Amino acid sequence: MLGEGVDEALLLAKGESASRSEIEALLINTAVLVIIVSALRGATGFGQMFLGETLSQRVSNRLRMLYFDKLQQLSFSFHDRVHTGQLMSRGLSDIEGVRAFVQSGLVQITRVLVVIVAAGIFMAQIDLQLALLSLGFVPFMVYRSGKLRLQLRITWHKIQDALGELTTTMQENLAGVRVVRAFSAQKFEEAKFDATAKEVVDLRLQAATTQARGGGAISFAFLVAWAVVLWAGGEKVMSGALTEGELTQFFFYLALLRFPVRMLIMVINSTARASSAGGRIFEVLDIPSQIADRDNSGPLKVTEGVLKFSNVSFSYGEVPALTQITFEARKDHTIGIVGAPGSGKSSITNLIPRFYDPTEGTITIDGTDLRQATVLSVRKAVGLVEQDPFLFDGTIGDNIRYGDISASDEKVVAAAKIAQIHEFISTLPDGYSTELGERGIGLSGGQRQRVAIARTLLTESPILILDDSTSSVDAGTDARIRKALGELSQSYTTIIIAHRLGSLKHADEILVLEDGHIAERGSHEELLLMDGHYSNLWRIQQGRGLGDDE
Repeated sequence: MLGEGVDEALLLAKGESASRSEIEALLINTAVLVIIVSALRGATGFGQMFLGETLSQRVSNRLRMLYFDKLQQLSFSFHDRVHTGQLMSRGLSDIEGVRAFVQSGLVQITRVLVVIVAAGIFMAQIDLQLALLSLGFVPFMVYRSGKLRLQLRITWHKIQDALGELTTTMQENLAGVRVVRAFSAQKFEEAKFDATAKEVVDLRLQAATTQARGGGAISFAFLVAWAVVLWAGGEKVMSGALTEGELTQFFFYLALLRFPVRMLIMVINSTARASSAGGRIFEVLDIPSQIADRDNSGPLKVTEGVLKFSNVSFSYGEVPALTQITFEARKDHTIGIVGAPGSGKSSITNLIPRFYDPTEGTITIDGTDLRQATVLSVRKAVGLVEQDPFLFDGTIGDNIRYGDISASDEKVVAAAKIAQIHEFISTLPDGYSTELGERGIGLSGGQRQRVAIARTLLTESPILILDDSTSSVDAGTDARIRKALGELSQSYTTIIIAHRLGSLKHADEILVLEDGHIAERGSHEELLLMDGHYSNLWRIQQGRGLGDDE
């Protein structure tokens, strides 16, 4: 339309066209059509932005949920290897990179291709030779874009790794803030953070430099094509092979290409970032979980609650942790486990709920190999209280109710009474609605352990594992907890791990672990008569006043 308008105006100026009023009417109509097309372009531009944002948010949310769900399924061995900060960086920064690409890059790629193809077709209809000259920069643009994308992809992968290290440094610093302050290590931590932060800055500057160089080369090629069209098109106009309006159309088509060419550089950068970010995300999504349901797995049915270890051996990678462990725990046969740090106590507690699978041997509940049961049913059957329990930010009541989200207030209070924490909660101004803060910072170590015991009791799991769960509790409270649990012993198969031997006196059988194997076993009285490691440890604790359970 603009080209025709130019030709008509020139003809009018030469007096070779229709009347002035007719030409003016034509020009007005052309201007009105241009305004209408511009309005439509604005409306479609709004639609593009709205739909692009909607699509990107849905894609990123779906990807985020897939990623989070995968993290819930991956085995503990995976979490042992990968830093939390790296996982957080992938779940936040990398997914944001993918979202930005879907919002702008994906849409702009389509726009660039459509405009280049459409402009090429229209220009070819006017003059094929000039069209080929006009689009002569496209092959160079494609080559340069591909090379630029590979360079930026490598750089962005380094940036994402560095951001993960930066997140890890910050996460560790915040988690260990008390240790940092206690050792006056703030300057050391600042220097460590600053070194990684500078690496991120340097890599981003490197990406910006690469992008600028590649973009400059592509823009230069485009301007060269513009100059060629100006020279060749001028020659055609002077020879009469092309009208002034048709040459004007060529320049308008080239002007339309100018924005896609400029956007192309941003698209390449966005694509490179999304490619590296997506690769890091799918590295996690594609990892098969070592602890997963087998094809023939079924729900674990617990009747008698008999837990049996049969010649179980276990290793963390190449490091052996347990060797030929055999024992049986029942509702009427409580097992106690004692041993030095690193002897394998925690490994046993990790194997029972299938955080890991044994390297050799079998673990069964009521005769069913745990590997033949679904992971969820095994976890529901086992209640675990750890030495250093994790409490969530929220109220005390919510943390106890975490064991059973639908539990009534009466059940929460009953579990708290057994755990000997109810009286303390009753003294708080807001009672069970008291906010704890992050990791239960408002409670002492012993109080956190008792909240964790109440939380586990609320699950009503038939198998109960107490992994040194009263180590921070005074002897009197420990005795009251064990007495309350003893009254429920007919309902639970109980395994107690403790350093305080007074907590194990009433166990039917005590296993003394040493370097991953059972060195001694028997009741409290039988072990004392053996005059071995257990007996020596008992005498030491008695001398320090740690053996009494009164």
